[in-house]
Amino acid sequence: MSGKQIAIIGGGPAGLMAAEVLSLSGHAVTVYDGMPTFGRKFLLAGKSGLNITHSEDYQRFATRFGAASDRLRTALDDFTPADVRAWASGLGTETFTGTSGRVFPTVMKASPLLRAWLGRLEAQGVRLMTRHRWTGFANDGLTFETPNGPKTVHSDATLLALGGASWPRLGADGSWVPLLKDKDIGITDLQPANCGFDVDWSEVFKDRFAGAPLKSVTTTSGEGTFPGEFVISRHGIEGSLVYAHSAALRDRLVREGWATLLVDLAPGRSLERLEKDLGRQDRKISLSNRLRKGAGLEGVKAALVRELGAQAILNDPVQLAGLIKALPIPVSRPRPIAEAISSAGGIRFDALDERYMLKALPGVFTAGEMLDWEAPTGGYLLTACFATGRAAAAGINEWLLNPA
Repeated sequence: MSGKQIAIIGGGPAGLMAAEVLSLSGHAVTVYDGMPTFGRKFLLAGKSGLNITHSEDYQRFATRFGAASDRLRTALDDFTPADVRAWASGLGTETFTGTSGRVFPTVMKASPLLRAWLGRLEAQGVRLMTRHRWTGFANDGLTFETPNGPKTVHSDATLLALGGASWPRLGADGSWVPLLKDKDIGITDLQPANCGFDVDWSEVFKDRFAGAPLKSVTTTSGEGTFPGEFVISRHGIEGSLVYAHSAALRDRLVREGWATLLVDLAPGRSLERLEKDLGRQDRKISLSNRLRKGAGLEGVKAALVRELGAQAILNDPVQLAGLIKALPIPVSRPRPIAEAISSAGGIRFDALDERYMLKALPGVFTAGEMLDWEAPTGGYLLTACFATGRAAAAGINEWLLNPA
């Protein structure tokens, strides 16, 4: 194939993975990013340990992308979690599987992997252009704001990999949405995903327990039941165990106007045992003592029971046991998208062809979090960004050979 000029807008995992594939195909590839450095969200995500992928059974892994799972399956099949680990190893980053099934670099950092990756891309001839903020289309080209003023770039094919709208200070701010809506491209509104939720705590409760971890619990929503821990915040609830339920809670709030997260505060005790143990307690002693002696609850767990339980329930051992096993935390709204780990919504798949090309803009392709999919934390997000970047690159190669 004779080399073509390829412009990739967005220097995150999807864009860089596409650049790798396309440069190996002999094209002249330039990656543009509006920030001073590449992969800023990738680096921040890996600051405390990069979840590069997940080790669960692949058939289960491939279903973790909600309504978009079927559409993403071909891309994931072509770059599975095992392929992600082999790719990282090729860049000098070995990985291991943690107790949660998440896969981490042995160095527990993203920076060595990113440095090696950028170095390999430059060695393959990829041009990396920072401080180039994309502003749209004009004169059959792509327009950018740069430190030296406006700039127009012409390319044979373009890949948009600008991310969603979470972590806007790292560059993913959703500013591309109006630029594409003007082109009559179907876009689902961006929403927070893997996010915390607001809860209308009493002032007394949040003053005393904001920042307190709620450990060794299980939580239930329409998403399923999961064990773990989360954190009480002044605004509501935060943490990975909450993020696992964020899609179900967010969608129910939109659909019905209310949602609750059910929490089992004593997963090691059966309902029947709790009823008996609480029933033995003297009704004259305080609720705190009854919870401590009869259910083993104290601190923030006991305070949550008091915060959310009606007095009539608290005084009845059978109802109190039921409350401890399924404490409903009423959430009022998701936290703002700027605080979310990732975002849902984006370019609808019916706006794309099978090559990840926009039907309304021949020669313009998309990948990564710009697309309308979401996934839980734990390496799923990153794997899908890699996979769709590679799939879009394959689509560009195919289209350049056969533009029809």
